[in-house]
Amino acid sequence: MLDGFAPAAPANVRDVVLATGPHPLPGEDSVATARAALDLASRVDAASCLVLLLSGGASAIMAMPADGLTLAEKIAVNQAMLARGVPIAEMNAVRKHLSAVKGGWLAVRARACCTLAISDVIGAAEDDPSVIGSGPGVADRSTFADAVRALRAHGLWDEVPAAVRARLSKGERGEVSETPKPGEPRMAGASAFVIGSRRDAMEGARAVAETLGYRAVVIDEPTLGEARRAGPALVARALAWGREDAGMRPTCVISSGETTVHVRGSGRGGRNQELALAAVSALAESPWPVVLVSVGTDGVDGPTDAAGAIATADSLARAAALGAPSVAAALDANDSHSYFDRLGDLVRTGPTGTNVGDLQIVCWGQI
Repeated sequence: MLDGFAPAAPANVRDVVLATGPHPLPGEDSVATARAALDLASRVDAASCLVLLLSGGASAIMAMPADGLTLAEKIAVNQAMLARGVPIAEMNAVRKHLSAVKGGWLAVRARACCTLAISDVIGAAEDDPSVIGSGPGVADRSTFADAVRALRAHGLWDEVPAAVRARLSKGERGEVSETPKPGEPRMAGASAFVIGSRRDAMEGARAVAETLGYRAVVIDEPTLGEARRAGPALVARALAWGREDAGMRPTCVISSGETTVHVRGSGRGGRNQELALAAVSALAESPWPVVLVSVGTDGVDGPTDAAGAIATADSLARAAALGAPSVAAALDANDSHSYFDRLGDLVRTGPTGTNVGDLQIVCWGQI
């Protein structure tokens, strides 16, 4: 017998408990989702297994503050980390140690728990189920010390609520129980499998590009770092593939990853829109016409209605003709959304229900 619990966007699903909630920050619905998950897990008997279908966004959709913390305090920490561009692995280490459901605590409630995960995590940990959705169904290798270190490293320790600092400090001293660790008997019934990742998205893009007649080049190394630096770097790397034939051969360079944005201004945007904006000048200087698109595979890029944006070799000239601010000014304001909205070059897909990170495509040539 299998019981199932799936934190996800609203959808028509039968014969499974479907949980919904806000994203990228948790809310009251997230707490209700966590309670429902813990209740279901506690009812798993010896003949049953809790099946957890997990994907990106689950950290926000399913949230329950640990003892001594409030939801408002958890939200404040998440807001601070998102605004500072804390990498997802470090962010999840903090989240796990402030939660009553993440970091393996859901699995502890069930006799047996099998996680089937779609990964939106990028880098060395992208195939590690304990990082996806903050790993509610698997053992956790991170520690309270890791959480403290992450907040200090990004200058956030003195900015987060006092109750958060108090809990993490107590945990670091061994006064609060650590998250369940690998090898502990209480985690003996937990298993996990990654069934989808950014590589699947890239392979899908490769197949389409080749079908259309492009030479497809897949960059395996993830696109990381600040979006405003990653955009120009990706264009430069992609153009290297066209130098031998001066851009005459139709080519599609495919990359994926997850960049960060250090919010300094009060504009609107997301990491994909900012990456595309930062690439505009490099595209204008290209020796042959080039197009770049950067999108979130979940259809959501930051707190906007867009999945990302398209930047072209003539974006700079078109923006100037429309009286748009300079690229530098738009970047300083973190206002990539307004820039591309004026051009009509936002990509709006709506939520896709699947998150395997971001996808970037740089292409040129007539087919």
